[in-house]
Amino acid sequence: MLVDRVTVIGAGRMGQGLALALRRAGLPALLWGRRAKPVHRELQLQTGDLGKAVGQDGVVLLAVPDDAIAGLAADLAGTGAVGRGHVVLHLSGLQDRQVLAPLEGRAAGLGSFHPLQAVADPAEAAERWRGAYAAIEGDEIAREAGRVLADRLGLTAVEVPASAKAAYHIGAVFCANYVVTLASIAERIAAEAGIAPRLAANMYLPLLAGAVGNLAGRTPAEALTGPIIRGDVETVRRHLEVLEGATRRLYAELGLATLALARSAGLAAERSVLLEGLLRAATAR
Repeated sequence: MLVDRVTVIGAGRMGQGLALALRRAGLPALLWGRRAKPVHRELQLQTGDLGKAVGQDGVVLLAVPDDAIAGLAADLAGTGAVGRGHVVLHLSGLQDRQVLAPLEGRAAGLGSFHPLQAVADPAEAAERWRGAYAAIEGDEIAREAGRVLADRLGLTAVEVPASAKAAYHIGAVFCANYVVTLASIAERIAAEAGIAPRLAANMYLPLLAGAVGNLAGRTPAEALTGPIIRGDVETVRRHLEVLEGATRRLYAELGLATLALARSAGLAAERSVLLEGLLRAATAR
């Protein structure tokens, strides 16, 4: 199978994480970058001739920002190095195989491979990916290569059609990126209330982990806790009195989304109406 050799192009966090995880899984993985830079101690970064780095055959993983994928595909096409012994996969959660159009007809397979996990430290990628999921898309050979890579990395492969990738990726942004943003807002509010910065930065993390843990084996409606699911109108009113500006509006918008979830869990109609009135009034200011 073509997965016996992997070239990772791009030495950012994802590229380094992939190269490390693949090596630890027993797959030879070469890491290439346009210019020299420090990388994890277990890796060696190659620079220079891109065509030579790609080699005779194997999987080529494009671990670069979304906006750089098309240009990199054109560069690879220009080298003439990509041939019928290669499968080229990019790592974008949004883009599909069409962004690799300059390589159409050259490679054995074109597609995408998106590990659905947040990786801030490349050294943690291998462990983080075990038990997580990976979206695969592309032609049949590309999808097969994606399934093999997922299996070797301990990921569960999920086929996502090209037409569904944007929606799939929006879900990932809400689940991971925006949760981190909300945690930063909680930290700021705690610090502004006079809690020591170090405590403010850490005190909500166990709560966040608990909320995520509650989702295991439960629907979101079953896992929901807090004042809205309890119908605590006065608590929500007090929160809105304390908050100001954009943070107040964000609280209210999220509150309305949470209220819809609470209603599906059986929140009493009277409480629901009162909460909706409070929250809608706050979004208008």
